[in-house]
Amino acid sequence: MGKPDKARGKLVIVSGPSGVGKGTICAEVAKRLGNVLISVSVTTRPQGKDEVSGREYWFVSPQEFQRRIDEDLFLEYAEVFGHLYGTSKDEVENALSSGKTVILEIDVQGGKRVKVIYPQAVMIFILPPDQKELARRLSGRGRDEIEVAEKRLDGAGTEIASAFQYYEHMVINDDLNQAVSEVINIIEQTIGEKV
Repeated sequence: MGKPDKARGKLVIVSGPSGVGKGTICAEVAKRLGNVLISVSVTTRPQGKDEVSGREYWFVSPQEFQRRIDEDLFLEYAEVFGHLYGTSKDEVENALSSGKTVILEIDVQGGKRVKVIYPQAVMIFILPPDQKELARRLSGRGRDEIEVAEKRLDGAGTEIASAFQYYEHMVINDDLNQAVSEVINIIEQTIGEKV
């Protein structure tokens, strides 16, 4: 008898307002679980001085991003605070086909679009302990101009309200280790086995 085909991987969507710690949580979850790929989004946002293309994001020109839209290469894409962000269809599908659990760290509107295509996707929303703490985290990142940080904070309330309609799981990131453990438990329980 031949070897059975490798089981198809699972898709996990992680969303939350800017500054809530999604990236840190996703990185720690992937490190602890092993067979996990964090999808790297494509963006037209300028590359930060400590960022590496292919690690935080794939940084491309608006023209290149548009070419990928025209060729239907994105699973989802959106404009967020004046910049485009998208998820590569091929990257996600190849990882799922190879049996990996794929984490998409995307916004709520992207999460809703992906859930239509992958109805079995697990949706997790990361919440700040409160608005004051989120404002502190946003200002502490030093990544945005004041106006952009204020827009991100203003948008957080809308995003959180929308998430309560569409996301099955909510995790408050008050204590990082606790939040990571909760996300891991959700993934393991919904997938039905250890990743």
